[in-house]
Amino acid sequence: MKINGTYLVHLPQERAYALLQDPEILAKCMPGCDRLDKVAENEYEMKMKMAIASMSGLFDGRVKLADQQPPSSFRLLVEGKGKIGFLKGDGLLKIETGDETTNVIYEGDVQIGGTMAAVGQRLLDTTSKMMIKRFFDKFAEVTRDLKTPGPVPAQLQD
Repeated sequence: MKINGTYLVHLPQERAYALLQDPEILAKCMPGCDRLDKVAENEYEMKMKMAIASMSGLFDGRVKLADQQPPSSFRLLVEGKGKIGFLKGDGLLKIETGDETTNVIYEGDVQIGGTMAAVGQRLLDTTSKMMIKRFFDKFAEVTRDLKTPGPVPAQLQD
């Protein structure tokens, strides 16, 4: 399944890039995420609860940040499995600057298997769009008070 879209965030580009890679922020914003623990450089172990239609279940998985091009883009790789199936996602996030806002443009592929895949493509499309919207709505809420510049991560410094 292909996913793509654009969200406007009210942060400067460098700050948006840094916060979209912050595991604490990601854990707060990902729907159903119970835990996101660092296991290696740019790699995290995750526990989350997923619900689609009348099915729900716990998932164990990994989140990896790759192909980092600060502050303009990075790839987000997600894998998870649970009793109701598995999911695997590969998405490219492009962070494009405006004056005081930033566009986050995402595009990617998601594969879903097991019992979850039986709910049908239309429902999966709707659910994925809803989860992405919830992520960015929560991201806006969580980062609202973080607009003041904080320290720039070393990877963004020249």
